Order: sequence, then C-alpha cells, then structure tokens
Amino acid sequence: MTSMKERMLAGEPYIAEGPEIIADLDRAARLMERFNTSSADDPDGRLAALRELLGELGEDTWIRPPFYCDYGRHIRIGPRSFVNYQAVFLDVAPITLGADVQVGPNVQLLTPTHPVDPERRRAKWEAAQPITIGDNVWLGGGAIVLAGVTVGENTVVGAGAVVTRDLPANVVAVGNPARPARQIG
Repeated sequence: MTSMKERMLAGEPYIAEGPEIIADLDRAARLMERFNTSSADDPDGRLAALRELLGELGEDTWIRPPFYCDYGRHIRIGPRSFVNYQAVFLDVAPITLGADVQVGPNVQLLTPTHPVDPERRRAKWEAAQPITIGDNVWLGGGAIVLAGVTVGENTVVGAGAVVTRDLPANVVAVGNPARPARQIG
C-alpha cells in the first residue's frame, strides 16, 4: 500500500495526513521559527537554519525573514539569488530557482492544487506540481506563481502579476493572468 507521503512525492492526489507528513511539517515549522526569529546579529546562525531547512541554498544567496514554506527540503535555490521579506514558498512539489534570481517582497510560489470537484475537496484531497524559475529572473513584489509553471531565464515578472502558465525566456510579463508584454534585448 502506498503511503500518503509517497503519493505526495510522486505528484499523485493525496491527503495531507499521517505521521511522515506531520513530522516533515513540524520539522519545517521549527526551522522556520528558528530562522524567522533569529537575531540580525547572528548571521551565521540564521544561515545555518536556512541550510538545514532548504534542500539546497546556493553560495552567496540570501533570504530575508520572515520566510514561510511547507517542507523546505523541496526548495532549491541557486547561487547569488535574493529573496526579500514575506516570501511564501509552498513546496509540496519541488520549487527550483536558478542562479541570480531576484524575488521581491510578498512573492508567493504555490505548488499545491486542489480539486474543483466539491466532494473530493471536502474529503481533503490535494496534489501539487513543480515550479521552476530560470536563471536571472526577477519576480516583482507581490507576484504569485502557480503550480506547474516554468519561468524562462532573464524574464521579469511585474509586481502583482499572477503567473498561471509558463513564461518564455527574455520577456517582461505583467497582469492577471501574466502575459508577455515585450521582449528583453
């Protein structure tokens, strides 16, 4: 029999319950608390909490607290990236940020999906799809990137945009839903 955690990790519908899932959520909650309440006078302790929380944290990458996630270990952030205040990365499925990514304040990366069918939703079924952010992308303040989206390298996502579909490389995308407004270069 497949556990709910195995179903979740395979990208299949699952219910967020069971000792494995709860233990992983609790682990992330403790590490987020440690990071989010760490002293600015203890940058080494703050960095240690992030390295323990996240699946990968690239060299010279910085995240400003507070930072929120579901599991943490499904998040990989490349080198020289920056994540500003109040970021929410719901990492039920993998979230991957390339190198030199800039994430504005209040940005949300949301991998979970929920059924449209009301009975399945009431029964607490959910699933998730990965999010991939290419190298040198800038996500403007308050942008929201939804499950299953890939943003191509060098793309700029305008403040407040809601990214519901893949965006190509080298564009400026704005709006809800976000659409390329112009090419870069």
